[in-house]
Amino acid sequence: MNNTTQATVGAPAKVEQLKSLSEEWRRIAFAILGIALFALFYFLPELPPAIDPSGKSFELSREAQLSIGLFLLAGIWWVFEVIPIGVTSLTIGVVQAAFMIRPAKEAFATFMDPSVLFILGSLLLGIAFTKAGVTTRLAFKMLSIVGEDSRKILLGVYMVTMVLTLVMAHTAVAATMFPLMLVIMSMYGKEDVPSNFGKAMFIGMAYAAGAGSMITLLGAARGPVALGFFKEFTGINIGFLEYTLTMAPFGIVMVLITWFLLCYVFFKPEQKQIAGLKRKVEEVYSQMGPMTGKEIFVIVLALAVVAILATQQFIPAIKDMNRSIPMLVAAIIMFLTKLFTVEDLEKSVPWNIVLLFGGAMSIGTALWVTGAAEWMAVHWLAMFQNAHWLIFVVAIAFLVIVMTNFIMNVAAIAITLPVALVIAGYLGVNPYLILYASLAMAALPYMLLVGAAPNAIAYQSKQFTPGQFFMVGIPFTILALVMVAIFALVVWPLLGIPALVK
Repeated sequence: MNNTTQATVGAPAKVEQLKSLSEEWRRIAFAILGIALFALFYFLPELPPAIDPSGKSFELSREAQLSIGLFLLAGIWWVFEVIPIGVTSLTIGVVQAAFMIRPAKEAFATFMDPSVLFILGSLLLGIAFTKAGVTTRLAFKMLSIVGEDSRKILLGVYMVTMVLTLVMAHTAVAATMFPLMLVIMSMYGKEDVPSNFGKAMFIGMAYAAGAGSMITLLGAARGPVALGFFKEFTGINIGFLEYTLTMAPFGIVMVLITWFLLCYVFFKPEQKQIAGLKRKVEEVYSQMGPMTGKEIFVIVLALAVVAILATQQFIPAIKDMNRSIPMLVAAIIMFLTKLFTVEDLEKSVPWNIVLLFGGAMSIGTALWVTGAAEWMAVHWLAMFQNAHWLIFVVAIAFLVIVMTNFIMNVAAIAITLPVALVIAGYLGVNPYLILYASLAMAALPYMLLVGAAPNAIAYQSKQFTPGQFFMVGIPFTILALVMVAIFALVVWPLLGIPALVK
């Protein structure tokens, strides 16, 4: 091999090595930045108290000051993945105990909180759907119904995605839908090059997964976590059915708007029809044969869980039962019937994500119990003390939707909700309104790939660039804020949630 050939072969490897080195230095830089921010709050003298509009003073304790520093450290490490996000969550507990922000028993208690166990159960149920083949059968059935029209296919993909998120974690839904969508792209004839149809399909799937996941407590972790915080801070327990009836209109409307804008405004499909799609789908579907006993078993089990959660508040005997119990019982049954094995528990469950949920609740609780959230809320209150209630609600929604683009939505809720509830108390805004507006926005990280797992999964299609995703996300983010205002003014009051409370 001559020198020219060697140089040609070695060039890509050298570029890759330089890229890897650059990424490592970037990781180290953000690791140091997070530590530096925590150190800043550690060495700063006592910060001045916050004064509310009535003149009441709120002192910032040493523990609260360190909690703010820890929040900044965790935020930086989560956003830039300095270490695995689950390990960052463990760091949150370790730092609280090491620097005596809270006792270790309290700092780590949330890692096995019932809300976290509920999330684990929902992930297991989603894995069961995929393992039994239910999701694949449902997806192909959808394609056999919608036919070959490109826009109808896109609507079908969005609707199936939304329906699946009613009973499974939206990350599992996105992972399940991805292979099916690749098959559709191959039939479209442009699987190797970006196309409007491809952009609309994969970006729309990510958007639909987010919007659908806000409808029930099974679609994402943020719902159970937020309700856990809401009950802790207000003493109010919100049932599964009440939650779903309130959030369903918002989620469904956002999915339909997503379809219309992506298909008719941003990415009009190049082809009106995909010739031969229906025949191919029917062939594959016929090869699957009749529904198996395993599929029927998983469907019945899932429906039983949903039925218990939906009717719990109407049955006195189980009214006070924690919502994690039906999910965990279902998981135990799946192991008893050998639908799951220990290998599934070790390999299929995303423990990194489960740890993230525990860490998010830990830092959120620390901000609350130390008084840090209240201190920040009162400082922030000055910006809104003379504002109309609607401006305040939209401002909270804006904060959540921006934060959830940079950090996991669970963390965004854990950090924002306690602060928002404190401010709402001062302004007389209904805490229910703050909860539902925050949850709606936490489901819609439209701009950045790191905002949600479905965004990252969709990006693997190579149908769009991060820049394209960001630019499309800007108008969608503005639209989401407008929808929050409309729902706060019109829809939610009709559902018995007035904007203001006495």
